[in-house]
Amino acid sequence: MAPSTSDAPTPAQIRRWRRYLADERAEAAVYRDLAGRRSGEERDILLALSEAEARHEQHWIDLLGDQVGPPRKGALRTRSLGWLARRFGSVFILALAQRAEARSPYEADADATDRMAADERIHEEVVRGLAARGRNRLSGTFRAAVFGANDGLVSNLALVMGIGATGVSTPIILATGIAGLLAGALSMAAGEFVSVRSQRELLEASNPNPETESAVPHLDVNANELALVYRARGMTPKDAEAKSRRVLETLRTEPTGEVDVIDEHEEIGSARGAALSSFCFFASGALLPVLPYIFGLQGVAAVIASAVIVGLALLATGAVVGLLSGGPPLKRALRQLLIGFGAAAVTYALGLAFGASGL
Repeated sequence: MAPSTSDAPTPAQIRRWRRYLADERAEAAVYRDLAGRRSGEERDILLALSEAEARHEQHWIDLLGDQVGPPRKGALRTRSLGWLARRFGSVFILALAQRAEARSPYEADADATDRMAADERIHEEVVRGLAARGRNRLSGTFRAAVFGANDGLVSNLALVMGIGATGVSTPIILATGIAGLLAGALSMAAGEFVSVRSQRELLEASNPNPETESAVPHLDVNANELALVYRARGMTPKDAEAKSRRVLETLRTEPTGEVDVIDEHEEIGSARGAALSSFCFFASGALLPVLPYIFGLQGVAAVIASAVIVGLALLATGAVVGLLSGGPPLKRALRQLLIGFGAAAVTYALGLAFGASGL
């Protein structure tokens, strides 16, 4: 697509061009603000994105000519993104920026060039790549936090509503909720402890013996059995042969150098730390359904209050997952809410049935 060649742009075009100009300026500012909180390669990439937005800004300035008008504010979502970037600069802001780039209208606008539309597509992928780095850095902790808290929310809400529907007294409901909190949190902690400890033991069993390195300098260079080590770890025979010869050559030229025989596994956390985190995350979620009963509410009022509190928490966790994943936050939030309330509705119905039958 090429820019319109009309000598007299319409008022609608002028308004649209001014809006685009304001948005480009705001987006360039967002990338500069994000760059100010980064260093090294990430900072350079963000500054390059800011320069690209400046080129797009110049395109609209050229089209507007003497009708640029006074500076305008960008779209509210872009300005909000800039405010967040200046104060936080986290992976969540990059995820929001990724969504903003995906909404570019240039492909359908005859006044934008094909190059500009292509730039916006590439910008989305660049920001996606930057956000992926942050996602990888916090994925383990974030996953444990979200799933632990969500499990606590859903399981204890279902438990409290199911027991409450039977018509038992408030103290029994409260005791059941506290018991469910402790049982679930302890179960999560125990499971995480065993999982991490078992993973560490498996990795230790898979690690080669460190004393192996002392034997490497005495290997027959022609037989080169070191290549078998690398082949056993998945290398092709050709690559294994080349790497083993490089290692042996290094030993001949630098006898005190380290031998690249042992590959380090990815570091995993301690079993105790994982267990404590799981306990806390689950307990924090499981506490919310019983709060109304702790503060003295009873009957239908307590059930409604518990459902509202948990519903808001489910919406929040779903929205956070959506933001981090680059997906639509509202859709993820509603999905989380429906899943949680669906589980609670089943146990509530069973509680009503048991209560009605006198069980």
